[in-house]
Amino acid sequence: MAVESDQEPVAAHEDFVMVEHDAEGADRPLDDGSDFLAIISQYTETVSSSLRAISLDIHDNPELQYKEHHAHKALTEFLKDQKDWQVTPSAYGIETAFVAVYDSGRKGPTVSFNAEYDALVGIGHACGHNLIAVASVGAALATAHVILEKGLAGRVVLFGTPAEEGGGGKIKLLKAGAYKDHQVDISLISHPSISPDAALVCTAAYSAFKVEYFGKEAHAAARPWDGVNALDALITAYNAISVLRQQTQPGDIIQGQITNGGLRPNIIHAYSAGRFVVRSTTRARLEALKKRVYACFEAGATATGAELKLTPGGSYDNHMPNKALGRSYRHFFHRLGGEIPREDIDVIEAATTASTDQGNISYAMPSLSPNFWIRSEDKDGKQLGGPHTPDFEKAARTEEAHESAMRIAKALAATAVDVLTRPGLLAEAKREFDEMKREDQRALSQQ
Repeated sequence: MAVESDQEPVAAHEDFVMVEHDAEGADRPLDDGSDFLAIISQYTETVSSSLRAISLDIHDNPELQYKEHHAHKALTEFLKDQKDWQVTPSAYGIETAFVAVYDSGRKGPTVSFNAEYDALVGIGHACGHNLIAVASVGAALATAHVILEKGLAGRVVLFGTPAEEGGGGKIKLLKAGAYKDHQVDISLISHPSISPDAALVCTAAYSAFKVEYFGKEAHAAARPWDGVNALDALITAYNAISVLRQQTQPGDIIQGQITNGGLRPNIIHAYSAGRFVVRSTTRARLEALKKRVYACFEAGATATGAELKLTPGGSYDNHMPNKALGRSYRHFFHRLGGEIPREDIDVIEAATTASTDQGNISYAMPSLSPNFWIRSEDKDGKQLGGPHTPDFEKAARTEEAHESAMRIAKALAATAVDVLTRPGLLAEAKREFDEMKREDQRALSQQ
């Protein structure tokens, strides 16, 4: 996921020892004296070196969407060595997806984690998916360890989700029934960036599509009136979109590329094409924006007489963080020495115009996708590039970044155990999720 931000990073995390640092009363989730964070932290430290080796292996062998064979093998072979874990490689007909399950044998909630491991063209793991993978694996293993040690009820499911970078691996798993088949109650994941630590990350909804215009060729000097100019249609639409931007809301983004502008300058162009992306803060707002953008393309066809063809591409829903899960996560993250703003500030500051297929998961079940800061700076402390830059690819390999990922693993596992041991938390998370869905349906019905 591309997380572009001008925000300065938080201070470096030099020490990840567990400290008592309670959040505001409303943020503190524990009410019955149960606390498993020490067990989680101690266990995570025992597997940290193994996870570090896997992270470096994935980082140093970058693979693109749906071709993550090396990462898939490294992760599934490691998980098969873990006692009582049932691992299904190449799950649901997706060659580089997997499902790993730990079942207590006692009826209870099912908590899940998503692991990502695909890379970017030309710049490798410049989105830090190697860190996402080991944070999720560490969290899943730590949660299972607490279940075993304390005799808790419930299940842990770890999904290996390929192709986050535009391929929508989670969406394919969702549509195939992976989350439904395993009766998942909540979904947890995390993401590194150069933005401050956050719990309630909101991402943008996006939709990509291809635009084509079909006109009629003619000699541009001798008989231009015989032609229908497909390039004029596309340029008219492009200019209309430029005018539309003045009347769009904050968070609405329209991006475009002309991929075919005709054959030669002395020909009335019979064909033109482009690729466009539309983003907005929610999927309901995205639908409204798409209607206005499509009208611009229709205007180009009307003005020139060219035939318009729109071909949908990939699309991701916006991520809707579950605040009930966020309160639990924030509490444990603070206990581990971190600092996240209070809820009302966090949900604003953590918003990003980047997109992820975890957004679609958040419309299927309560979801949380915290952000964690890693250092991308030169030797003098000057800020270097964030996700999707060569600087960040280097940052995602450091020991310090790994330690940050392990702290995230601990906080995610503690949140999952909180769900397993406090029925009221799961009920609250589901009530909030149901209300979010109702609001989404109301908004969609008004489009």
